[in-house]
Order: sequence, then C-alpha cells, then structure tokens
Amino acid sequence: MRMAVLCAAESWYFRDLVRAAADDYVLTPFSFTQLTANLEVHKRPEISVGTTDLRAFPAVLVRTMPPGSLEQVIFRMNALARLQSSGVLVVNPPRSIEIAVDKHLTCALLQEAGLRVPPTIVCQTFDEAMHGFCQLGGDVVVKPLYGGEGRGIMRVSDEAVAWRTFKTLIQLRAIIYQQPFLPHHGYDLRLFVLGDHIFAMRRRHPDDWRTNISRGAIAEPADLDDHLVEVARRATRLVGAMMAGVDILPAQDGQHYVLEVNAVPGWKALSQTLQLDIARLALQHISQLASKR
Repeated sequence: MRMAVLCAAESWYFRDLVRAAADDYVLTPFSFTQLTANLEVHKRPEISVGTTDLRAFPAVLVRTMPPGSLEQVIFRMNALARLQSSGVLVVNPPRSIEIAVDKHLTCALLQEAGLRVPPTIVCQTFDEAMHGFCQLGGDVVVKPLYGGEGRGIMRVSDEAVAWRTFKTLIQLRAIIYQQPFLPHHGYDLRLFVLGDHIFAMRRRHPDDWRTNISRGAIAEPADLDDHLVEVARRATRLVGAMMAGVDILPAQDGQHYVLEVNAVPGWKALSQTLQLDIARLALQHISQLASKR
C-alpha cells in the first residue's frame, strides 16, 4: 500500500515508519510547506506537491504540525480537508487536529461530555488574568494555548511574578491560559489510543513537577483499569481522532484529570518502554481503515 506522510523526511519518526514498513508499504514524505492547491489550472491536480497528486494516495498520515502564520495554518488544514472530501483517508482528520491543537477547545469539549479536566481560565486582558490567578488559588500553571512537550509551561505561585508574567504575555499579544497547580504523585499517564488498542506508560520525573519525556522524565509501563481505558477512548472520539495520545494526571485529591489530547502523538518513548513496534501497528491500522473506504 502507498501512503503519503506529511513530515520532516529526516525525522526519527519517518525513519521509524520506513523501518516498520519493510516491503509491505511504500511511504513517501512530503512537507506541509510544499502543499499547493490548483483550481482548473492546466489540468493540474487540486492538491499536490510539485507534480505529485496527493489524491493518488489511499492514505495521508500527518506526522508533524509545523508552526506558521494564521494564513499558512488555515490553508494547510483546508488542503487536508479537500483531500479528505475527495476520498483520501487523512490520519488524523483535519478537524480533529484543529480541535486537539487548541487546549481550550479540547478541554471544553471533554468537560461538556462529562470528563474531568482541570478548572481553566482563558483570557486576553491583564485584569482578567490577575483576577483568574486569584480565583484559581494563587498557584497556577500557565501554558501556551498551542504547543506541546512542556515548552513554555510555567508554574506561578507569587502575585508579583504573576503580574510580570501576564504583563509580558499581554505585550506579546498572547492568549493567557491558566489552570490551578494540581498536587500529584510525581507522574502522569500517556495513553496511546490506536483503534481498539490502548498502550500506556507512566512518565515520572523525580526532580520536576513537569513530566514530559523531553524534559527528562522517566518512562515506565503502566497498568490501566477500565475507567482510564474508557476515559481515553471517549476523549479520542470527542476530538474525532483515529490515533491519539491522551494525557491523564492522577492527582493527590484522588481524581484523574485529562490534561490534553494530542492528535499528532509521538511513540518513541512508548515503543522503547513497552518493547512494541508502535510504528508497525500504526501502519497496519491505517491500512485497515483505508481498505474499508
């Protein structure tokens, strides 16, 4: 089966996919920045990269989401939507990527469906930010609305520091996204949802409240109960993803909070921790989905 992969061709993930593909799948890497749309121009394909018609591929795997201007991001998502509407299987669908990349929208949909998420305040003004800081108990985690791997996340528990932090963010024309710091046991859970299968690891950091692998956390296999499995499946369905990474924090208050849903999930640490070929399983899952279309 042929499959297009939107990715950095030199990335570890594409190399791992090629390894896993062996002789069963033919993978072709493409860059988001090379996407072109054509409408009735010299019979060129509507969505292409160079002379390659992306509609010729049964499936397109989105393996990266590079930063860009508002115009670039909207165009890229619309191009994926046009591919999807032409019958190409896009994993994950563009709407699910749009939802998952927005922490506020993701949390709002999860909360609306009855899943537990941290109390959250999202605002655009300094006064609202300071008011929210007090409402949330004066000990908050400030996150970029978009972004992952722990980049740009900070804990603020001092009013003077909050004042300087929010002033700076407002000057940068940033959205202020804050949640209360939730005391936990030094780890969170990453549940990788792939169709009917769920693979889980515990991410533990002995020296930092942030548990991202990119920040030095230690990955360990994790056992799941039926409740966590159902939470991960529901969260994945709510954002419309076929493959997702669901981050859950077991807090000291005994509750499990869904922190976010990643629609372009990595699997490097997960594969190494569980000794599973996640890349191969992902290719098989995508192939099965494409064969049903």
